[in-house]
Amino acid sequence: MRSNLLRISFVLLFFAQFSWAAGTEPADTTEYQLNNGLKLIVREDHRAPTVAHMVWYRAGSMDEINGRTGVAHVLEHMMFKGTDKVKAGEFSRLVAAVGGRENAFTNRDYTAYFQQVEKSKLDDVMKLEADRMSNLNFDDAEFLKEIQVVMEERRLRTEDNPSSLLNESLMATAYMSSPYRHPVVGWMNDLQNMKASDARDWYKGWYAPNNATVVVAGDVDPKQVLAAVEKYYGPISTHELPVRKPQIEPPQKGIKQVQVKAPADNAQLTMAWKVPRLEPGKLDEVDPYALELLTAVLDGYDNARLNRTLVKQEKVVNDVGVDYDMVSRGPELFVISTTMAKGKTVEQAQKSIRNALEDLKKDGILESELKRIKVRILSEQIYKRDSIFGQAMEIGSTEMAGFSWKDIDYMLEKMQTITPAQVQAVAKKYLVDEGLTIAVLDPQARKAAASKEGK
Repeated sequence: MRSNLLRISFVLLFFAQFSWAAGTEPADTTEYQLNNGLKLIVREDHRAPTVAHMVWYRAGSMDEINGRTGVAHVLEHMMFKGTDKVKAGEFSRLVAAVGGRENAFTNRDYTAYFQQVEKSKLDDVMKLEADRMSNLNFDDAEFLKEIQVVMEERRLRTEDNPSSLLNESLMATAYMSSPYRHPVVGWMNDLQNMKASDARDWYKGWYAPNNATVVVAGDVDPKQVLAAVEKYYGPISTHELPVRKPQIEPPQKGIKQVQVKAPADNAQLTMAWKVPRLEPGKLDEVDPYALELLTAVLDGYDNARLNRTLVKQEKVVNDVGVDYDMVSRGPELFVISTTMAKGKTVEQAQKSIRNALEDLKKDGILESELKRIKVRILSEQIYKRDSIFGQAMEIGSTEMAGFSWKDIDYMLEKMQTITPAQVQAVAKKYLVDEGLTIAVLDPQARKAAASKEGK
């Protein structure tokens, strides 16, 4: 089971209740709003003299338009290509020079940049990050080199990876209107036809303090951090952001299916159902919390239901995974993915999955099972509370989905109230054929490696 950030948050906060009761003070978190619209969130953690500095832009692949898919990710690459003050390639060198590590990542919902340094070097990296928020300056030659890097990334991670190809086709089939149907890396044809001006336009449109959240976590004083942020980010001018179109996904009216033929050793099956996500301002909605717990019932530990039945008992698949994100900006899927065991068919795996789901819908789960799942997740995830970077990630990803970091405590309380009957109810309500998309990987023989003799 993929453990998403909010699920980790629930576990950490659940554990924190016991820590606080024992006399340990919770981490202090302070929020500020600058005049130019930039939000600053400071999480104090004085256990080590380090600090994580992150800048989150609420602009990801879901904000792209047809013909320019992948531009959010391309711009992430170009952000390292220099400003008037910092030459191309110098950003990473300067961070390394102060003993720090840095990187960036693009998501469907956001793009984020981070550095982790010794606390006395915070101003150094903050100055660099603020500079490229408003002064990015790359030439066409740099763009032409980097777009080739991105296309090669797509070839390696998607086109040469059967699982990635299957997931890409699943998303494009499941969604009709939502931009979630496009891959974050972009379609190859769009990358081949992308211009430097496309990346510059994306930067000019979305990279502004009024579309950014700065998260600083670690051994810091909030007032000192605020002073530094006002110094470096405060002078950056705000501007009007592009209009965001809702692009509401229309209701699905029946099963969708897609088949992908690609070189692979085994067939794969993915079944994905349309399900609700938690929405800002509607924190009391029960179903998203119950769906989160349903993922753990099915695939939350080694002897969870699907692994026990499909892998250990029936031996119809080599592996099985369940995926659901309760918190996101766009529509969500409840996904079950499997890889066939040798000699087994996709039809057998689908029948086994359906039988396991029907058993759960009919018989439900025990209260003791649900409690055991919570304790198991707790024991597996608690160590992550020691990560300063993980705390910054938790805050930023929650904010980007439209929630506040302040909501997490309430979400936890709500999660603890979910009953076995409510978990059973969401399985009955949403895991039905009307909202189902099935993707099948039909494995093709791999081409023999070309002989190097005579070359």
